[in-house]
Amino acid sequence: MKTDERKLIYIADDDYSIREALKTFLESANYDVNVFETGDLLLSAFESKPADLVVLDVMMPGSSGFMVCKELRRFSYVPIIMLTARDSDLDYQTAMDLGSDDFFTKPASPMSIVSRVKAIFRRIEFEKLSHEKKKI
Repeated sequence: MKTDERKLIYIADDDYSIREALKTFLESANYDVNVFETGDLLLSAFESKPADLVVLDVMMPGSSGFMVCKELRRFSYVPIIMLTARDSDLDYQTAMDLGSDDFFTKPASPMSIVSRVKAIFRRIEFEKLSHEKKKI
């Protein structure tokens, strides 16, 4: 994706207030955001239009965030941030082992998540520029 285009972020969380708070904060940071009540809906949307970053709740109806993360990793390197109300080292380790890029325990500050999203995109851009320099 070109750097002058707005990044598209998908959020799957069964909690309406969390979805809407994250959407509001991310849109105010100049990102395009689509929200989904389930991970299954997110996966269907991703197949037709991949996002630039995904935020997944761990505990959702249907496919859990862990299952969605695992499925996304079968065909995509999209950055994934996991959210969960469960605060255990096992959940953190599972998320990381499945390929998540970051992990937040709820209640998580939307501003902190926006900051992490920006950091992930900066890292990706830096790696892209570094790779392009090596080609020269």
